[in-house]
Amino acid sequence: MLSMQQSKLKVKEYMASSRQIITAIRLIILTVLFSSVFKIYASENTRNKPNVILILADDMALGDISSFNGGINKTPNLDKLIRESVWFNQAYSGSAVCAPARACLLTGRYPHRTGVVSLNLERYPEFTSLYLDQVTIADVFKTNGYKTALIGKWHLGKEEQYHPMKRGFEEFRGFMGFDIVNYFDFKLDINGTYQTYKKEYLTDVISDHAIDYIKQNKDQPFFLHLAHYAPHRPLGAPEDLIEFYTNKGFDEKTSKVYAMIEVMDRGIGKLINTLEDLGLRENTIIIFASDNGPDPLVGTRFNFDLKGTKYTVNEGGIRVPLLFNWSGHFKEIKVDDLAHFSDIFPTLLNLCHLEFDAPQALDGRSLDHLLKGSNEGDSLVQYFWQWNRGVPYYSHNAAMRRGEWKLVRPFITRGIPEGEADIKPVLYNIKNDPSESINYAAEESGIYNEMKVKLEQWCREVEFDRLRSKD
Repeated sequence: MLSMQQSKLKVKEYMASSRQIITAIRLIILTVLFSSVFKIYASENTRNKPNVILILADDMALGDISSFNGGINKTPNLDKLIRESVWFNQAYSGSAVCAPARACLLTGRYPHRTGVVSLNLERYPEFTSLYLDQVTIADVFKTNGYKTALIGKWHLGKEEQYHPMKRGFEEFRGFMGFDIVNYFDFKLDINGTYQTYKKEYLTDVISDHAIDYIKQNKDQPFFLHLAHYAPHRPLGAPEDLIEFYTNKGFDEKTSKVYAMIEVMDRGIGKLINTLEDLGLRENTIIIFASDNGPDPLVGTRFNFDLKGTKYTVNEGGIRVPLLFNWSGHFKEIKVDDLAHFSDIFPTLLNLCHLEFDAPQALDGRSLDHLLKGSNEGDSLVQYFWQWNRGVPYYSHNAAMRRGEWKLVRPFITRGIPEGEADIKPVLYNIKNDPSESINYAAEESGIYNEMKVKLEQWCREVEFDRLRSKD
């Protein structure tokens, strides 16, 4: 039998032990509650971030939009989207051809810094593969809790280590570019496994995949890069649409181009309707652009009398459509300030409040103040371009734009240059002469010489980065 004193000690020990157990239980409950609240907060915080759909056409000109060309073709959904969006009157691609333009768009850097300076993944893989040390906008969205996908064209490396699913995109439903030889008979890489499509139209299939992706991810923030192939070669479209344009008097190639654009426009309309049906319209930023100007190999069509085409750094080669739409957030305005593909990355960082510890300097600037209606533009902002096939020859096809002035080192060839060019640069005033027909070099020698030095400095800087950057 326990003594009275021993019994009291046992009771005290029991009471103390009970209090410790209760305290521990309370701590566990509080920890679980805090964790749950934190998870709910984090989930809500992520869910409230806007979705982003970045739509890119391929070889589509400014003049291919119906509301700009007097209605010679049909783009009703783009026309409506333009009316409801922030439209940039002076928007520029990052390059005169597709691979470098896409490298600039996805990294916010001049393409030479990224290692992508040419085109044709098959013939020049060393000049068309995005250096592995380059961070893409998809990488950033992914690390910030977004779902990420590329649906359509990837033109930044064909080897396994360059696959889009290793460059920030969690899903890929698309193609390289060179592997599409027929719009009605093709294969798509669906997350690493190829699927054959016969008697289905590529542009419709790409649009359907985009809509399917949106439905699958409607409850979480997503970044979707919808990279159409239209109206890039090989030309092809439904016969009834082609016939509509040939009956209007257009040649066969132009009729096919307009028909291809019409199908793409129809898909964009379906995508927007899907966003509205799902209640996502006001929480989704839509960006539309084209990678460069029209392809000269498919003939000549209306493009505002802009000089040059794809392959050239004249206005016709690098001036592109660009709109930002965020229903309920952006007003319908036209912006005259310059904009460039390198600006899209930093703009999305700001709009979506993304955390980004930059291992690489961005060349672009954020356009968010312009999207919100600010009139405080930067008249001194400057942009640069250069392209030739193969190893860069900076004396060929290079340009600088600052304010109303543009300095151009003339285009020589879309083939591989035989050596450095010795043609003097030309100075244009784009404000007064958008068709680049008047050389102001002698009249404005001070501006001419200053811009020559700036362009030369840029060429040396980006070539140094191109050669220095290693995977």
